[in-house]
Amino acid sequence: MAQIIIQNLSFTYEGDHTPVFQGLDLRLDTNWKLGLVGRNGRGKTTLLRLLAGELEGTGTIRCPEPASYFPIPVSRPDRPVLQVLLEENLGLEEWQLVRELNRLGLDEALLERPFSTLSGGEQTRAQLAALFASEGCYPMVDEPTNHLDGPGRDQVARYLRSLDRGFLLVSHDRAFLDGCVDHILALNPSGPELVRGDFSTWFREKEARDRGEQARNEKLKGEVRRLEEAARARKQKADAVERAKTGISSQGIVKHGLRPYLGEKSRKGQQQRLNIERRAERAIREKSALLRDVETADSLKLTPARHYSQRLAEGKELSIFYENRVICKDITFTIEQGERVCLEGPNGSGKTSLLRLVLGEEVPQSGTLRLAPGLDLSYVPQKADHLTGSLLDWADEQGIDLTQFLTVLRKLDFSRALFDRDMEGYSAGQKKKVLLAAGLCRSAHLYVWDEPLNYIDLFSRMQIEELILEHRPTLLFVEHDQVFREKIATKYIALP
Repeated sequence: MAQIIIQNLSFTYEGDHTPVFQGLDLRLDTNWKLGLVGRNGRGKTTLLRLLAGELEGTGTIRCPEPASYFPIPVSRPDRPVLQVLLEENLGLEEWQLVRELNRLGLDEALLERPFSTLSGGEQTRAQLAALFASEGCYPMVDEPTNHLDGPGRDQVARYLRSLDRGFLLVSHDRAFLDGCVDHILALNPSGPELVRGDFSTWFREKEARDRGEQARNEKLKGEVRRLEEAARARKQKADAVERAKTGISSQGIVKHGLRPYLGEKSRKGQQQRLNIERRAERAIREKSALLRDVETADSLKLTPARHYSQRLAEGKELSIFYENRVICKDITFTIEQGERVCLEGPNGSGKTSLLRLVLGEEVPQSGTLRLAPGLDLSYVPQKADHLTGSLLDWADEQGIDLTQFLTVLRKLDFSRALFDRDMEGYSAGQKKKVLLAAGLCRSAHLYVWDEPLNYIDLFSRMQIEELILEHRPTLLFVEHDQVFREKIATKYIALP
């Protein structure tokens, strides 16, 4: 049994005062299909980079074979796919690559195409094929689903499940994790937790533990209040006896022969009070040890605007073109106030183009699109890599209320320490939370979201689900997270 052994690992990014890891100890079997989960900023990608040798911390990391990492940045995407992949994965032979491409549903003909001409989903699957075709390495996969549509996610999950080798996978997609892992490593606030089973197994155990700890916490809070009240009452009695002993009783004197009795009574009273206080302190310590791994997810708020028209948008026989090619044809739909409409279709079917058309952008098209007059829109784009500079300056430029904006970010588990940092140094998940928070601060008739959950941790996904179900905005969205879609969508528009 080959194991990755991590002992006393500590790591802090330069210029930061908060360690990402401190004294981390882990033993991981390389044959496990291991899913790595945790809040954004908890250190998932950092752990992968430490294992790959891209970062250096203190402590010991022993891996029986070199760790290989997905995704790898492509420096010259204009080159043929075959050249890019063979260069990224030294020692890989073309026949091995073709074998894995076929298993991932890709035709070997794409090897001759420039890498840049592949869709995001094709690039993901091509790089995964190269990663798993390479032998003598430990595969690590960081959020592969962000550019995969629903069928693509299913296919990759089936592929990973069928492998006869282990891997380490970071993902926030609950259904995807259930489809391909047999162990979960959770980076909790108090430290790592390793569970045998899929995501649902771990989450059920976590919810049961959280409920037990919350119930125990409530019981201990009641016990602490009772003991504190008893200690105060005992102190008042002991003080009264002490005053009587020293001649300061309510009668003003101490009767002859009672001083020894009062002294013993005072001593016992003080001892009882101390015993009660010690019990209260033990209960407080026990209570403080609970709830350390209960992920706080404060309720978010949204104030959708009410439009006088019930129908907000209507498309009739819409066709959208890209480079003189029809990418979707004769789409007819309506969006009524209060509906949550999910656009679904494979990569390249025109989902983002249709969203851009609704937003009023110039998109080559035929047919008719009518929007209700005076329609206010709030947009969360798919990509967040354009965010740089000061967070506070950016919020001011967007014209959003700064206090509300920062409050929403804090509720999404966004550290206060990030407020003063350049956004260029944010993780992908942190950048996406900035866009989501800005969108939630706007009152709109129609919310337009393009893959809002890319890079967003699973606890924040649940917060957003609860937000939408509570406030019921009119929403037009593209999202490939199966669980999210099933909970949120009231209507689907299928693009072939």
